[in-house]
Amino acid sequence: QVQLLESGGGFVQAGGSLKLSCVASETIFNFNGMGWHRQAPGKEREFVATISLGGNIRYSKNMEGRFIISRDNAKNTLHLQMSNLKPEDTAVYYCSANQLSTYYWGQGTQVTVSS
Repeated sequence: QVQLLESGGGFVQAGGSLKLSCVASETIFNFNGMGWHRQAPGKEREFVATISLGGNIRYSKNMEGRFIISRDNAKNTLHLQMSNLKPEDTAVYYCSANQLSTYYWGQGTQVTVSS
């Protein structure tokens, strides 16, 4: 069973930065893609960013230019560098990985941005 463990969440003031990490229990080359989603209180989970096995990257338009997704292949780790954070970025951030149509999710890490 694939396990994904996120870390790096916390409390930050608006305009600040945070870097999230997600460590996979197996080599990330086993996945067709990895990504980040987030869910704010009372809202549906929304797409943040994804990176394919081949390195193709997509961002939600709301985050493009402020968030950077990257991976460390040697450490089986996915990152999300978040800058110029806004209060509306407050959410639980989830790491995901997929093997074809099968998706795996981490338990999430809370990010809280104060105004």
